[in-house]
Parts: sequence; C-alpha cells; structure tokens
Amino acid sequence: MAEQMTMLERLTAIEDIKQLKARYFRLLDQHEWDDFAALFSSTLVVEIAESTSGPKDRDTFVQSVRSHLDNAVTVHQGHTPEITIIDADHASGIWAMFDLVEPPADSEFPLLTGYGHYLEDYVREDGEWRISRLELTRIKRSTSFARARH
Repeated sequence: MAEQMTMLERLTAIEDIKQLKARYFRLLDQHEWDDFAALFSSTLVVEIAESTSGPKDRDTFVQSVRSHLDNAVTVHQGHTPEITIIDADHASGIWAMFDLVEPPADSEFPLLTGYGHYLEDYVREDGEWRISRLELTRIKRSTSFARARH
C-alpha cells in the first residue's frame, strides 16, 4: 500500500494532485467546460448540500456548474491542501476554499461569497490523477443582489 511507495513517489503523487486541483480552479473560472470535465473520474460522486440541481455524477455536475456559472464572473481559490496518499492509485484531500460568483446584473441569482472546504477522493486512471469524489462544505456563505461595477 502507501508504505510500499517510495518517498519520491508519494511526493510526486501529492504534487500531481495539487496540480489537478489548480487546474480545477482555473478551468472553472475560465469556463473551459470540456477540459474541466476531464478532471473527474467517470465514476465521480458529488455531494454539495446547497445545490438546487442535486448533481450526483460527472455529467450532471459539469452541466449544472456550466448552467449556473457560464454567464457569471467567478473566482475560486483553494488553499492549505491536506493530501493523504492511500496507495499508488488512491488518495484523499481536504482544501480550504474561497469562492465568489457574480452573476450578470439581470440574473435571478444573487452574488455569492463563500468560505469552506472541499473534501475529495482521487483515483489514478490511465496514469492521470482524477477527482473521484467531491464534497463541498461551507463555513460561511453570504449572498446579495448588489453587483460590483467593473
């Protein structure tokens, strides 16, 4: 298991997972949906309590995110990762997060600012790390219909 991996293999896996999550935040904010979808395993499980659309798998998750954020200005950041390597093909992680979602002025959705954590599992498929479980928990969530001026 994990103890059979060399220190270099473990550190490389941790760095690869950090790069995966960095791409998650960048592709999400750049609205590059096809590349965003490729970050997830085909067996993705999604747990987001605040979601109104209740996405449970990769396809419905990506479609839900796209429909909610495609016309919005978004800022997503992840910090202080705690990554545990389980074995050569499985890992888990916790990321402190911040997000800001600013819908267009005519939107029915409010401006959202949030703080919390991503709780995730990762699997290596075809030599690449992918997110296999994503759970978003919130510590603080603020909404407003006031819009910032650009």
